[in-house]
Formats: sequence, structure tokens, C-alpha cells
Amino acid sequence: MITLPTIRFGVIGVNHGHIYGMVQALVEAGAELAAFYAKEPELVAQFQAQYPDVPLARTPEEILDDDSIQLIASSIIPNERAPLGIEAMQRGKDYFVDKAGFTSLEQLAEVKRVQAETNRIYSVFYGERFENAATVKAGELVKAGAIGKVLQTVGLGPHRMHPNGRPDWFFKKAQYGGILTDIAAHQMDQFLYFTGSTEAQVVAAQVGNFHHPQYPELEDFGDALLRGNGGLGYVRVDWFTPEGSAVWGDTRLTILGTDGTIEVRKNVDIGGQPGPNHLFLIDQDGTYRIPCDDVELSFGRRFLSDVVNRTETAMTQAHCFLASELALTAQAQAARLGGLSDETI
Repeated sequence: MITLPTIRFGVIGVNHGHIYGMVQALVEAGAELAAFYAKEPELVAQFQAQYPDVPLARTPEEILDDDSIQLIASSIIPNERAPLGIEAMQRGKDYFVDKAGFTSLEQLAEVKRVQAETNRIYSVFYGERFENAATVKAGELVKAGAIGKVLQTVGLGPHRMHPNGRPDWFFKKAQYGGILTDIAAHQMDQFLYFTGSTEAQVVAAQVGNFHHPQYPELEDFGDALLRGNGGLGYVRVDWFTPEGSAVWGDTRLTILGTDGTIEVRKNVDIGGQPGPNHLFLIDQDGTYRIPCDDVELSFGRRFLSDVVNRTETAMTQAHCFLASELALTAQAQAARLGGLSDETI
């Protein structure tokens, strides 16, 4: 195995808990966390509790201007992610950002322009695929032809609300971007990946605030219908996971093929099997539960290799941008239902 030079990275903004999975993926792959910055004292304390030996920078610029740091990772407030990524790329650094990586099509267009000019990596962390063993295994099975040609994906992303524990920006649409922009970026990524689509369009989309009138800018439901040059897709995301659920969301992925079907239950099997990462395969010969315990989560290793070698083995830049473009387009085109307009269901 080729030993890569150690990549030093800095963290700027820790406003979403996804940053811990992002950092862990990089550190486990051999990167060195050199410094971090956050402006919120309570978030600084949380991060220092996890990484007590990592220096706290006085300003973001202290990290951005450090020539020994090659990569910036961030889960800053969503509408601040693209501007930070532009700064990072213009300083010659690659950028690894939590989804949503953008909150508007205008932000995406500017990032694409700067990325093309600088030739830096702008990578959105679609963790539902990269860091879920059952989803990775599903990719291996599809690639091996286990269900024939993929015709459609159905991606469901329910989440639990817990509004009292949410920061103010969570309820401000200008900052979080809308439910399809935010959560559905995961499902758009999986639709493109499993259908092999390199071009796609949003056929229809809708969003609504059906149960939280006290938060008028919140969207608690969204769905979209997709058509790609490799297959079809349906996406539904929501904030309606009931308190009786043992997990924050029973996220699911169904992949329909010409010769079979795969269903991934990412977080829970309500049929009774313990733990996460449940994968079911039905083909012409039978129905199978596929074990995923030995699946390698290789995203971090491949991403660092891309940083060193200027390759695209973890995810192509075109795929990264297109998945986000679909989420942003669906959000922009969505019919407004429920409490968001005068329309009713």
C-alpha cells in the first residue's frame, strides 16, 4: 500500500454535529487536525471536550492563512458555507463541507466559477452514503449486477424535531435554505450514484409546514420527483419522526432494478433485528438479509488520496455539484403547501 503524505487540516465552524463524523473520517484516514475555530463559546467547549489537544485559533484567517494547512473542514451555519469555501479555495486550500453545501443556486454558480479557476476540491459530505455501511454494500451489489439495471431509487429521510434543542438559525430559511436544500441533498446524491445519472431534472417538488405554525419559516415536509439519464427517483424528507422511535430517523433507500430490489434500512430494523445497517436483497431466486459488518468505509482514505494526487476517486466534482444543484432546484421550484401559503392540501 502506498503511504500518503500527512494532510494537515483545519476546522472553521462547528455549528452542526456532522462535523464530528467528518473530522473522524479524516483523522482515521491519517490526516492531522491542526487547529479549529468557532465563535460560539458553548460550541468551542464541546469541540475541545472531543479534541482537547487541538489548538483554538483566534480568527478564521489564522487558519486560512496558514500555508501548512492544505484542507478546510466546516459545518458552519449553512448560508455561510459557500462563502467560506470560496475563501478557502482562493487561498489555495481544498474544502470539505457539511451538507447543505449551498443555500442558493447563486451560491452554487459562484462556487463553480471559483472552483474552475482555482482547481481546488469543493467536497460536500453526503454522509448518508459515505458513512453508512449498508449503503456502501448496496453500491457494491448494484455494481456487481445483483439486481440488473437500476430503474428507480426511493430515498426517505425522516428526522426528529426536538425544537427546544435547536439553534435560532435552524428556523430561519435564509440561513438553513429550506428542507429540500438541506436534508434532501443526501437523497439527491444517492439517486445520481445508484442510477448512474450524469444529467437530471426535477420533474416536480413540494414543501410544506403542516404542524409547526409557531415557526413560520420552517418547512417540516418536502418531496420531489426526479428524472435522470440513468434512471428515475423519488425523495421524501420530513421532521416527523415520532418520540416512540428508538432512533432519530428511520432513513430508507429502495433501489428498483430490472432483476431485483434492494432495500436499505440505515438506522433501524423495525422488524426486530438490533443496531443499524440493515440491507435486504430480493432477486429471482429468493429474499436475503445481507450482512454489512465487514464493509470498509473508505471515503476518508480515498478523499485524502484525491487531495494529494488531484484525482476524483471519492466523488467527482461534477457529481458533487449536480447533487446539490438538484436539491437547490427542487427547493426553488417547489409548490408551497400548508402553512407556507394560502394553499391547502
